[in-house]
Parts: sequence; C-alpha cells; structure tokens
Amino acid sequence: MKNILIINGHPNKDSFNFALADAYIKGAKTTDAKVSVVTIADLEFDPNLRFGYQKRMELEPDLQKAWELIKEADHLVWVHPVWWGGLPAITKGFIDRLFLPGMAFKYRENSVWWDKKKKKTAHWWRCWCRARTRLWAGAR
Repeated sequence: MKNILIINGHPNKDSFNFALADAYIKGAKTTDAKVSVVTIADLEFDPNLRFGYQKRMELEPDLQKAWELIKEADHLVWVHPVWWGGLPAITKGFIDRLFLPGMAFKYRENSVWWDKKKKKTAHWWRCWCRARTRLWAGAR
C-alpha cells in the first residue's frame, strides 16, 4: 500500500488549490493508498528560520507531527499557488523549518555537496525540484 502525503500550502480553504487537493484525495482513495493531509495554514509555527543553519530552532509540535508524516510518506504531493513567481511565504517557511541539515540532508565532509537522509525520497524530491525550476520555462 502506498502512503501518500498531501501538503497544501494555500491559506484559503475556498481556493482552487483546495479543490485540486480534494480531487487528488478522492482519486487516491479509489486505490489502496493511505492518504494523509497537512494543511500548512492550520499549523502553529514560526515560519521564519531566524538563524539560518547557524543555530537550531526547536520544532513546534505541529512541525514535529508534519515531519513524522513526511518521513512515513512514499509519495508527497505539494499543492500551492504561485504568487509573484514563487510559493506563499508560509509554505516557504514550512520548507525552511523542516528540510534542515541533519534531518532532510547532510553535508558531505570537505565538500559543497550534500546527500538526502531519507533514501526513498528521490522520486518526489526530483519531481518537486524539476517543477520549481521549470516554473517560467513556458513563459514567453
């Protein structure tokens, strides 16, 4: 059974993004998949990575729960609008606070490169990065 986690980064529950997420959930539930949802707007956390990677901020309970769901997921679905060429600040803050060195990746010694800690993330990570870097590919 595939474990799917939908991360919804739109702050408005009446939005097109929520409708897309709901449609995805309905479709996924017709299979044997287990579907979980994180609605970033419902979480209580500080989205500001105040010290960068210089000093670790403790994760709030909502972020701890979200991280556990991410670790268990076989497939992540990111749903968010594109505002001013990027994702909403709260979604960016969610990523900044969770995808940290030692948790999501580790730096290689004496190198600028890094390795993912969760090996089964390769597929969703590659797809997410590809979607983000091709944001303006079709724009003329």
